[in-house]
Amino acid sequence: MSEKISIHPSVDNGLQAAQDGFKGGTLVCHCTTAPVKVTLTSQTAHNHACGCTKCWKPEGANFSVVAVVSRDALSVTEQEQKLAIVDPKAAIQRHACKECGVHMYGRIENKGHPFYGLDFVHTELSPQKGWAAPGFAAFVSSIIESGFQPSKMDAVRSRLKELKLEPYDCLSPPLMDAIATHVAKASGALKA
Repeated sequence: MSEKISIHPSVDNGLQAAQDGFKGGTLVCHCTTAPVKVTLTSQTAHNHACGCTKCWKPEGANFSVVAVVSRDALSVTEQEQKLAIVDPKAAIQRHACKECGVHMYGRIENKGHPFYGLDFVHTELSPQKGWAAPGFAAFVSSIIESGFQPSKMDAVRSRLKELKLEPYDCLSPPLMDAIATHVAKASGALKA
């Protein structure tokens, strides 16, 4: 049994299975009055724990939990004027509430990017249950960049495996294959 390292509040007590036929819900920022609301009209995909330093994490979490949804399945339905892009130079344009700081969604505007057309979301912000569960952990070593002790990384990886979240220091193999396929097709090395 590994040391009980906290990964993220939504997974620390085990993963919740997706609900069959789940059709989406609403994400709500942390503002107590006039919160930003984002509506998703489909189930998410590629949900994962992410250790990068760009993704939004709730207070005390070592990882974020982030998934993707088709860009056409996402709309800001309340308080859109409260959103601002965190880092305009980043590949993923993370739209956060200016008041509470919560990242509501991330969008890739570069049409040449392998993940163009997908928006990144944090389903923990939804009161609805039934979202796809995380399936892996990405950029695990990156938590060190946030100040996590390197000597505890074996315990982190063990804890992730206990939670059935295979740890990677990149994305999962299927997502890395998708990126490489996109690049190969764009360069002409691989024919469509």
